[in-house]
Amino acid sequence: MSESTERKLTTILCADACGYSRLMDDDEVATLATLKVHSEAMSRLISRHRGRIVNTAGDGLMAEFASVVEAVQCAAEIQRELARRNDGLETAR
Repeated sequence: MSESTERKLTTILCADACGYSRLMDDDEVATLATLKVHSEAMSRLISRHRGRIVNTAGDGLMAEFASVVEAVQCAAEIQRELARRNDGLETAR
Protein backbone atom coordinates (compact mmCIF):
# COMPACT_ATOMS: atom_id res chain seq x y z
CA MET A 1 0.00 0.00 0.00
CA SER A 2 1.16 3.47 -0.85
CA GLU A 3 0.07 6.37 1.29
CA SER A 4 0.00 9.87 -0.14
CA THR A 5 1.33 12.69 1.99
CA GLU A 6 -0.20 16.07 1.44
CA ARG A 7 2.19 18.94 2.05
CA LYS A 8 1.35 22.55 2.39
CA LEU A 9 3.46 25.64 2.98
CA THR A 10 2.10 27.97 5.59
CA THR A 11 3.25 30.86 7.73
CA ILE A 12 2.14 31.28 11.33
CA LEU A 13 1.77 34.66 13.03
CA CYS A 14 1.67 34.59 16.84
CA ALA A 15 0.93 37.61 19.00
CA ASP A 16 0.19 38.40 22.61
CA ALA A 17 -0.26 41.51 24.73
CA CYS A 18 2.87 42.86 26.36
CA GLY A 19 2.47 43.16 30.14
CA TYR A 20 -0.98 41.52 30.11
CA SER A 21 -0.78 40.10 33.66
CA ARG A 22 0.32 43.45 35.12
CA LEU A 23 -2.38 45.29 33.17
CA MET A 24 -5.06 42.83 34.35
CA ASP A 25 -3.87 43.29 37.93
CA ASP A 26 -4.00 47.09 37.59
CA ASP A 27 -7.39 47.41 35.85
CA GLU A 28 -9.12 44.27 34.60
CA VAL A 29 -12.13 46.02 33.05
CA ALA A 30 -10.05 48.52 31.06
CA THR A 31 -7.57 45.83 29.99
CA LEU A 32 -10.30 43.54 28.67
CA ALA A 33 -11.97 46.43 26.84
CA THR A 34 -8.67 47.42 25.19
CA LEU A 35 -7.87 43.80 24.34
CA LYS A 36 -11.28 43.42 22.70
CA VAL A 37 -10.91 46.41 20.38
CA HIS A 38 -7.29 45.51 19.59
CA SER A 39 -8.30 41.92 18.80
CA GLU A 40 -11.07 43.13 16.48
CA ALA A 41 -8.58 45.36 14.64
CA MET A 42 -6.12 42.48 14.32
CA SER A 43 -8.85 40.17 13.04
CA ARG A 44 -9.81 42.66 10.30
CA LEU A 45 -6.17 43.07 9.24
CA ILE A 46 -5.59 39.31 9.22
CA SER A 47 -8.65 38.82 6.99
CA ARG A 48 -7.57 41.68 4.71
CA HIS A 49 -4.23 39.89 4.20
CA ARG A 50 -5.96 36.58 3.43
CA GLY A 51 -5.05 34.96 6.73
CA ARG A 52 -7.24 33.16 9.22
CA ILE A 53 -7.18 33.01 12.99
CA VAL A 54 -6.57 29.42 14.06
CA ASN A 55 -6.45 29.86 17.83
CA THR A 56 -6.88 32.38 20.63
CA ALA A 57 -6.21 32.00 24.33
CA GLY A 58 -6.32 34.82 26.87
CA ASP A 59 -4.23 37.59 25.36
CA GLY A 60 -2.73 35.36 22.64
CA LEU A 61 -3.63 34.94 19.00
CA MET A 62 -2.36 32.58 16.30
CA ALA A 63 -3.08 33.13 12.61
CA GLU A 64 -2.19 31.17 9.48
CA PHE A 65 -1.25 32.60 6.09
CA ALA A 66 -0.59 30.83 2.80
CA SER A 67 1.83 33.62 1.87
CA VAL A 68 4.92 34.64 3.84
CA VAL A 69 4.72 38.09 2.24
CA GLU A 70 1.10 38.59 3.35
CA ALA A 71 1.96 37.43 6.90
CA VAL A 72 4.86 39.88 7.21
CA GLN A 73 2.87 42.74 5.70
CA CYS A 74 0.01 41.96 8.08
CA ALA A 75 2.33 41.84 11.11
CA ALA A 76 3.82 45.22 10.20
CA GLU A 77 0.37 46.72 9.67
CA ILE A 78 -0.83 45.31 13.01
CA GLN A 79 2.14 46.90 14.78
CA ARG A 80 1.47 50.29 13.19
CA GLU A 81 -2.26 50.13 13.92
CA LEU A 82 -1.88 49.08 17.56
CA ALA A 83 0.87 51.67 18.14
CA ARG A 84 -1.50 54.34 16.78
CA ARG A 85 -4.28 53.12 19.06
CA ASN A 86 -1.96 52.92 22.08
CA ASP A 87 -0.88 56.55 21.59
CA GLY A 88 -4.19 57.58 23.13
CA LEU A 89 -3.66 55.54 26.29
CA GLU A 90 -1.92 56.55 29.52
CA THR A 91 1.75 55.51 29.61
CA ALA A 92 1.08 52.85 32.26
CA ARG A 93 -1.60 51.25 30.05
